[in-house]
Amino acid sequence: MVEALLFASSEPLSLEELTLRLPEGSDVLSLLEDLQQTYAPRGVNLVRVAGKWCFRTAEDLAYLMHRNVEEQRKLSRAALETLAIIAYHQPVTRAEIEEIRGVSTSKGTLDVLLETTWIRMRGRRRTPGRPVTYGTTEQFLVHFGLENVKDLPGLEELKGAGLLDSAVPASFMVPTPNDDAALTEDEDPLEDGSLFDGDTDETAET
Repeated sequence: MVEALLFASSEPLSLEELTLRLPEGSDVLSLLEDLQQTYAPRGVNLVRVAGKWCFRTAEDLAYLMHRNVEEQRKLSRAALETLAIIAYHQPVTRAEIEEIRGVSTSKGTLDVLLETTWIRMRGRRRTPGRPVTYGTTEQFLVHFGLENVKDLPGLEELKGAGLLDSAVPASFMVPTPNDDAALTEDEDPLEDGSLFDGDTDETAET
């Protein structure tokens, strides 16, 4: 039954969701762990992402899918940089993103990322102008196969993957990401129905 539910679902399912659909008294976690072991050597694996369970193509066979999967929308370099900054520095405002990137960030870049559903507007910073703060979503974790945002690579992993120069300054640090849904002390909640970022500067990428 667990196998059938996971196979038929278009989205990952939580332990609670599965428990509600199974006979009372079922040890769902044990069933999931048994299924995970059963599928471990196969072409499809049972994995846990964002605290939920789903079937995914085995990592060592992912290359087979590249021929058949058409990328619907390729993100620009600016969008990828912005997404990385939000993931590691959340909650973060547009001005803070620009300070880290060293260039202006158009509102269009943030709009594209919002459309992917990988980021969301969290709240408003308690500073003049009350700018919107941004953070990642559960869909971000699911898309990138992460159990938790803290599973993002750290400094040494980024160096090892060749994504950072091995000669970065000793003072350079990669922050520990935190996607806690609770607002921080310097954030206010968004107004009901508010989807407007108070920063109306439409400056394009430079």
